[in-house]
Amino acid sequence: MTDEGQLTATEAAVLAYEARTWPGPGAKERAIREGLGMTPVRYYQLLNALMDDPRALAHAPGTVNRLRRIREAQRARR
Repeated sequence: MTDEGQLTATEAAVLAYEARTWPGPGAKERAIREGLGMTPVRYYQLLNALMDDPRALAHAPGTVNRLRRIREAQRARR
């Protein structure tokens, strides 16, 4: 992450992937490997960090707020 107030290209791409809808099981993971050149585990680690990053919220508020709601709902169920 940068301190300049802007997301890196990789961070912005992760948010863009998360905003998409995927046609079926495995399609997203395949796209992550091929399109972003990272493992799905690394993708989700970065995505988790971005959910708490104010730069990500400014860049993609709808996506980040949706992910935060899902995370809170999962925590509430535990």
